[in-house]
Amino acid sequence: MINLETPRKFRAFVNQAHQVAAEMLRPNSRQYDLAEHAYPKELDMLAAMVDGLGASGTGSGAGASGVRRTEGTDDDGKVKNGSNLSSVLSIMEMCWGDVGLLLSMPRQGLGNSAIASVASDEQLKRFEGVWAGMAITEPGCGSDSAGIQTTARLDGDHYVIDGEKIFVTAGGRCDAVVVWATLDKSLGRAAIKSFVVFKDTPGMTVERLEHKLGIRSSDTATIRFENCRVPAENLLGSAQIDADKGFAGVMQTFDNTRPLVAAMAVGCARASLELTRELLADAGVEIDYDRPVHLQSAAAASYLQMEADWEAAYLLTLQAAWLADNSQPNSLQASMAKAKAGRVGNDITLRCVELTGSLGYSEHHLLEKWARDSKILDIFEGTQQIQQLIVARRLLGKTSAELK
Repeated sequence: MINLETPRKFRAFVNQAHQVAAEMLRPNSRQYDLAEHAYPKELDMLAAMVDGLGASGTGSGAGASGVRRTEGTDDDGKVKNGSNLSSVLSIMEMCWGDVGLLLSMPRQGLGNSAIASVASDEQLKRFEGVWAGMAITEPGCGSDSAGIQTTARLDGDHYVIDGEKIFVTAGGRCDAVVVWATLDKSLGRAAIKSFVVFKDTPGMTVERLEHKLGIRSSDTATIRFENCRVPAENLLGSAQIDADKGFAGVMQTFDNTRPLVAAMAVGCARASLELTRELLADAGVEIDYDRPVHLQSAAAASYLQMEADWEAAYLLTLQAAWLADNSQPNSLQASMAKAKAGRVGNDITLRCVELTGSLGYSEHHLLEKWARDSKILDIFEGTQQIQQLIVARRLLGKTSAELK
């Protein structure tokens, strides 16, 4: 059974993550929001520290790359609090500091999570220390990942990749990207595989960096692949096309990364709630947890509702990560956590701006920035609408063909 308290072995680590967020990320938040596409050099030292914690075993699950599906229950049947739970707890703290800067951390990209989720043990060792972005979305394919048009054809001991990917987080800075491509369009979902493609590979071109509403400190790239030859050994997982298994191998990546994105939304929303409570208190608004909501001011009632929504998102996120650590199916819970946290995070940050008026709307505080940053957390790794569709399919026992 899941324990809702932070596991004792993670408490020191989580406190360290909060310290880093308070002393390094948040103080640099506004600077790199204004200086879009400028690389935050302060993160090099932080990334080295995270690598050191992971190597020493004291920071298992530090950052976004600390997910591995093979961890499960021990032989004696005891539950495990592993790297998935550790990762979401640390990400919540780091995104309390700044979402964009977390996404800019070397070797902590969502591509690293994809590698950790489905790579073989040999590949894990070979790609150790690589900073990997994630390349899924295409100009004609967004939320429906099964509609991917980028192709990969086997030619000797290489795959030749052709296509275009957009909205690649850290695409301009990373060492490599995890590219999703189809081996055979006629076979649909089952033929979609992921490949690790290094940035110096001929035929791979970073076309441009996007200007964005939020997470402006994180670069987002458009990448084109033309006759790009990738070693066959860089295909993650099995090269076999299993029509019965279908999209399951690729979806395993989402089962691990969606709780991470939910954790980002939970952390950003918590930052907004804490600052808003301080500003409301300064304005003389009292929030009394011992009085019924209808007997309090409209601002206090709104705040209490936001806290309740936040708590639900937080608990769903913990549940999805905990199930992954214990080798239990979590596709439903991962989508529920992502759907709830994405919507709640966006709603909370916007309502906090409304409650604080001109202070929230101006650049005097970070509230308006958090509202901008939170929007992407309801979109990438599967939009709100897609998550609700996945949840409905799981609950009703419908296939993607039966319920669209």
